[in-house]
Amino acid sequence: MKTRTFGHTGVRVSPLCLGAMMFGAWGNTDHDDCIRIIHRALDAGINFIDTADVYARGESEEIVGKALAGGRREHVFLATKVHGTMGEDPNEFGNSRRWIVREVENSLRRLGTDWIDLYQIHRPEAGTDIDETLGALSDLVRAGKVRYIGSSTFPASQIVEAQRVAEKRARERFVCEQPPYSLLTRGVENDVLPTCRRWGMAVIPWSPLGGGWLTGRYRKDEELPDSMRAQRMPGRYDMSIPGNQRKLEAADALAKLAEEAGISLVEMALAFVIRHPAVTAAIIGPRTMEHLESQVSAVDVELPDDVLDRIDEIVAPGENLNLADEGWQNPALEREARRR
Repeated sequence: MKTRTFGHTGVRVSPLCLGAMMFGAWGNTDHDDCIRIIHRALDAGINFIDTADVYARGESEEIVGKALAGGRREHVFLATKVHGTMGEDPNEFGNSRRWIVREVENSLRRLGTDWIDLYQIHRPEAGTDIDETLGALSDLVRAGKVRYIGSSTFPASQIVEAQRVAEKRARERFVCEQPPYSLLTRGVENDVLPTCRRWGMAVIPWSPLGGGWLTGRYRKDEELPDSMRAQRMPGRYDMSIPGNQRKLEAADALAKLAEEAGISLVEMALAFVIRHPAVTAAIIGPRTMEHLESQVSAVDVELPDDVLDRIDEIVAPGENLNLADEGWQNPALEREARRR
């Protein structure tokens, strides 16, 4: 598998990143099977793994740590995240120095490693000054516990703000952004992706298969699948929501287009994401070995112009069919922030 440069860092990573969200209680509870999947991904040429402390409350990190024991850790670019709620204490959450400095130690312990290659802020937080966050992360880099830092699901304005603050205050800067991006969620094409290109940031999109909508299982006039993910995030799957009806229409049309092109919908969806000039690696999130095997072949797929044109007709560039898929709701749009 060919590699790509990770932003301006000089690090080389595979165009597919193995996401570990589905390892543990949120997906596959068989640790040995998860480890086999991780090892198969590494054997296929993937050298980039992404997880988060909040995935199954640390269980995902523990599984990844087990899989990388015994000499594999040295050859993996390992990423995790901080921000999500990890306990009942109101301070076991967020982007404060207090929490970041504490939680990185927990992630290091669960991952069984002395350093994290990429430590990301999982979501913006309006109540914490970005300089507070960058200051804590910079100290972790200087202490050797973290190599690089990044953001996830930040709007373009906050990506720029973080870069400006890092310049002004001599902080470590975010070297990458992890946004939602798929055939059904193209909003980041408007501003986030161009902003990352201007700043030389790597981009590692999450949910390139639309949370399962682009696996071929969601078709019109067929019984819709049930999943744990749908139960956790009903706003992205409840068919009474007009945005999800639009997704079903689009997923069905895209599946037909993939069939005409002689490829699977999974391959088309992943190839679409990783071929964008701003994208470094797409994060895949297999729950089973079969899921993984169906996805790794996408690195060899080139989408011709006529297929790309048809895709744009089905879902217009820069369009999100369901706002819930954006992964972050702007607090400035909440009722109390709008003259209420």
